[in-house]
Amino acid sequence: MLLDRPHLGLAASLISLLVAGSDLALGTRARAADLRFNRDIRPILSDHCFQCHGPDASSRKAKLRLDVREGAIGQRSEGGPVVKVGDPNGSSLIARVISHDPDEVMPPPDVKKPLSESQVATLKEWIRQGAPYEGHWAYEPVERPVEPRTAVGDRWARNPIDRFIAAKWEGRGMEPSPKADPRTLRRRLNFDLTGLPPRPHEVDQFEADASDPAYERVVDELLRSPHFGERMAVFWLDLVRYGDTVGYHGDQDFTVWPYRDYVIRAFNANLPFSQFTRENLAGDLLPDATRDQKVASGYNRLLMITAEGGAQDREYRAKYAADRVRNTSTVWMGVTLGCAECHDHKYDPFTTKDFYSFSAYFADLNEKGFYDRGYPTGDWGPSLALPNDQQAAEMDRWKREIAALEKDYQAETPVLVTAQKTWEQGLESKEGPAWSEWRSLGPFTAATFDAAYDRDFGVEKKGSLDLGKKYGDEKLAWEARPQWKDGAIHALTGDQAATYLYRTVTTAAAQELAVSLGSDDALKIWLNGEPVLARKVQRAVEPDQEKPVLKLKEGENQLLLKVVNGGGGYGFTFKTLGAAPPEILDIVRVPADQRTAEQANKLSSHFRTVTPHLEATRRALADARKALADLTAKVPTTLVSERLAEPRVTRVLRRGNWLDDGGEVVQPAVPGFLPAAGGREGRRTRLDLAEWLVAPENPLTARVFVNRLWKQFFGVGLSKKLEDIGAQGEWPSHPELLDWLASEFRDSGWNVKHMVRLMVTSATYRQSSKSSERLREADPDNRLLARQAAVRLDAEFIRDNALAVSGLLVQRQGGPSVKPYQPAGYYSQLNFPKREYEADRGENQYRRGVYTHWQRTFLHPSLAAFDAPTREECTADRVRSNTPQQALALLNDPSYVEAARGLAERSLREGGSTDASRIRFLFREVLARLPQSEEERTLLAMRAAHGRDYEADPKAAEAVLSVGERAVPKDVSKAELASWTSVARVLLNLHEVITRS
Repeated sequence: MLLDRPHLGLAASLISLLVAGSDLALGTRARAADLRFNRDIRPILSDHCFQCHGPDASSRKAKLRLDVREGAIGQRSEGGPVVKVGDPNGSSLIARVISHDPDEVMPPPDVKKPLSESQVATLKEWIRQGAPYEGHWAYEPVERPVEPRTAVGDRWARNPIDRFIAAKWEGRGMEPSPKADPRTLRRRLNFDLTGLPPRPHEVDQFEADASDPAYERVVDELLRSPHFGERMAVFWLDLVRYGDTVGYHGDQDFTVWPYRDYVIRAFNANLPFSQFTRENLAGDLLPDATRDQKVASGYNRLLMITAEGGAQDREYRAKYAADRVRNTSTVWMGVTLGCAECHDHKYDPFTTKDFYSFSAYFADLNEKGFYDRGYPTGDWGPSLALPNDQQAAEMDRWKREIAALEKDYQAETPVLVTAQKTWEQGLESKEGPAWSEWRSLGPFTAATFDAAYDRDFGVEKKGSLDLGKKYGDEKLAWEARPQWKDGAIHALTGDQAATYLYRTVTTAAAQELAVSLGSDDALKIWLNGEPVLARKVQRAVEPDQEKPVLKLKEGENQLLLKVVNGGGGYGFTFKTLGAAPPEILDIVRVPADQRTAEQANKLSSHFRTVTPHLEATRRALADARKALADLTAKVPTTLVSERLAEPRVTRVLRRGNWLDDGGEVVQPAVPGFLPAAGGREGRRTRLDLAEWLVAPENPLTARVFVNRLWKQFFGVGLSKKLEDIGAQGEWPSHPELLDWLASEFRDSGWNVKHMVRLMVTSATYRQSSKSSERLREADPDNRLLARQAAVRLDAEFIRDNALAVSGLLVQRQGGPSVKPYQPAGYYSQLNFPKREYEADRGENQYRRGVYTHWQRTFLHPSLAAFDAPTREECTADRVRSNTPQQALALLNDPSYVEAARGLAERSLREGGSTDASRIRFLFREVLARLPQSEEERTLLAMRAAHGRDYEADPKAAEAVLSVGERAVPKDVSKAELASWTSVARVLLNLHEVITRS
C-alpha cells in the first residue's frame, strides 16, 4: 500500500483547492459527520497556510509544518502543539486565525488571505473530531469502488456510471433531466466522436428509430469512423504541444506531421493506451521497432528548439530537459513536477532531486541545444525517411546502380595504371597556373534577396573593377584574405546581401581549367569581365555544387565571384579540378617507390576525377546520385528519437542554474514518494519510464486520462483542473466514479474506445442540456450532472462543420500540414527567413482543421479567435471564450465566406424553386431541423432585401462572390447567389451552429 511507504508522511502534504466540484461549492455545507480532510480541510490549509508552512523547507517559517499531522499536533520548543486534538479553543491555530492583532493574526495581513467565519468553523469541527489527516486522493492506489445502489439509480441507470451519478443526488431531491430529443442526440454524438455534423438523412433515420439498440449501433458506427481518430487527435496534440515550427526566434518549419498521422491511426486502431505510451516515450527502444513506432518516438522531439545564432548550446539543452519533465509529468501524471526545477515543490511532495532524476530518463536523446544547421539547411537532428512502396523500390534501384558504378570507378585496371603513369609524367614536365590570394568586398545589403542578386554594386561591368576604390558610401574596400585556402568552406556575413570575391590566375599558355565551387546561396562568376555562370538558388554551401570550365588566356586572368545570401548561414568554397592542385604536384615529384600509402591513394583518387578514361563513369555516377538525391528530396521525413551510446550526465542544477556544475549527479528515477519503478538491472531507460507510467500500481495515469475523457463528453472533468490533480488541484465532484473509471480503464487493457463507449452510452450522457430554475439553484455549475452540458465546438471543428455543410470539405486523411486562407502580412514579423504566407490551393484548402499548419508564434488567426492554443507548452484544457472577434471571424474569414457561398449554391441547386423551400433546405443541412416561423420570415425578408441591393450594385455582388479560389458558377444570377450567400453567412454565425448541445 502506498501509505505504508516509510516517508509517506509527505503524502499527507498534498493540497487541493476547494473549487466548484466539492460539496461546499455545490451550495451545501459539509455536515459534521461528513467532514473529510481532503475535501474540507486541506483546501483551507493549502490556500492560506502551506506556502509558509508546507513541504518546501527552504521557505518554511517558524519551523512549522502543517502539511503533516506530526507537525500540527507535535510538541514545539515554545508552547504546546499548534493543534490540540479535540480542543479547538485550546489550539493556537484557531487563536491565530481569529486574532485581531496584526502582529499575531495568520495569515499575516499583507498576504490578504483572511479566513472566513465558515472556514474557521470548519477547522474547529475538524480539531474537535481529532484532527485526522488523509493522504492526497490522487496519490492513493486505484481501487475499484462498489457500485452504489439508489432508487433513482436502479430505475434510471444504463451502466455503472449512472449509479455513481445518481448516488450524489440522494438526499438532495434531484432527478435526472429528460433524455435529449433524437436530433440533439445524433448531433451530439457526431460532434463528440468525429468532430463533424451528421447528414440530414442520418438524423432522419435516428428520429425514426431512437431505441437503445439503434443508439448503440450509431455509437459503434461512429467509433469505427476514420474521423474518430481525427477528433481524438486534437486533444492529444494539445497535450504534447505538437506544432509544425520550432517556436523559438525565427520559428522556422520542421517536419513532424507523420507523428500527427500516427496519433490519428493509433486512436482509430484502438491501440491500447499502454502501448501508445511505450511507443511515444520509447518507440525507438522497442525490440525490432517498426516504422510506426519510430515515428511515435517523435513525441520526444515536439518541444520548441532554436537555431538563433546567439544561443548557448548547454543552456538550451537544460531548457529542453526541463520542458520534457513538465510535459511528460503533465500529460501522463497530471502533476506540476516542473515546479521543482529550482526548489522543492511548495505544495506537492516533489523534490528538486525528483525533477532532475526524472529528466535523466531523457538524457540518452541525441540532440543539440543550438541547432547550428537548423537554419537555413533544415537540419533539426535525427529524422526518419518515410518513402512509400514505389519510392522505396526506386531508391533501392538507384542505390544498387550507384554501388555498381562506384565499383567500376574504383577498379584498378591495366589501362588506368598506364594512363596514370602517363598523366604523372605530363604533370612533372608542366608548370600549373599560378593563383593569387583571395580578396573580398562587401557585404552590400539590399531590401530583398532578389534585389541583392540583380543589382550591380559597381564592379560587375567589364572594366569597372578597381581594387583601390572604396564603395558603399566609402565604407567598403577590397580586403586581402591570405588565410583562405582552396577546398575549405569560408564563412561570409550579411542577410539579403552580396559579397564579391576576386583573385588572378596566371598561366604560361592558354588552356582550359576546370574548377569546383559551392555557395550559400546564389552565385555569379565572371572571367576577364565576361560572364561564366549564374545560379539564382537558395541552398546550403557544399563542395562541387558547380563545376564550370575557365578558358584561360596566356598571362594574367581576372576571376570575379559574387555570392548572394538570403539569410542565415552564408559562405563559399572553391578548388581547381583540371590542373593538379599544389599538394598533388608535390606528391608527383616524390618517386613512386618512395610514396606513402596515403600519398599513393590521394594521387590515385585525384587522377580518377580528371582522367578521360572514366569520364563516362563519372557522368553516369553523377547522374545516378542526382537522381537518388532528387527522389530522396521528395520523400517525407519526420523527426524521431535516436539513442546516444552513452547518456549525458545529469546533475541537480541548484536553483535551476545551468552554469552550476556543483550539483549531485543523479540517475533516472521516478519521484520518491510514489510506488517504485520496476525494470531491468542497471540504468533505467525511457522504456522503463513508460512501463512505470502504465503499471497497475501507478495511481496517476489512469485517473488523469479518464478525467480528461470525461471533460470531452461532459464539458468539465470530474476533477476540474485537468493539468493538475495534485495538491493545488480539485477534490473530484465524484471521487468514487473517477476511481471506478480509472480501474475500468486499467483492467480493460487500457482500451480507449471501451471507455468512450461507456461514457456516451450512459444515461447521464443522453440527458437534455436544457436547464431549469430548480437545477440552476441546486447546481449552478452542473457538477452533479442532472443535465448535459452545452459547449461551444473547438476551433478546428467550427471550421470543419462549415466546410462539411457547404459541401466543400475534403475528407482525405493524412499528409503534410495545409494552409487555409490568412490575412496578408500576418507573417511580416517573421525573420530568418523573411516569409510570405502562401495559402494552399485546390483540395488542400478544404482539409480538416487537424491538418492545419501550426505556426507557434503566429497561430492561424481564426484558430486563435476560437481559443486554440499556440502549443508552445502543454495545454490540457482549452479555455472557451465568447468574444466579438469570433462573430467577425465567422462573418469575414474567407474560409467561412466561401463556405457560405458553397452552401448558397447548394440551396439554389438542391433546395427547390422557392425561397421558402430553400430556407428550409438550409436549416436541414446546417441544423438538421426546420426553421421556426419567425426565423423563416426574418431570413426571407433578408434574402429579398439583399437581392435588391445586389441587383442595384453588381460590383458588391462580385466582391462577395470573389472571396476564395472556388470558381463562381456561370449558370446562376450573381445577385441571387450573393443574396443567398448572405443568408448562409447568417446561419453559419448562429450560436446553435457552433454549439454542441
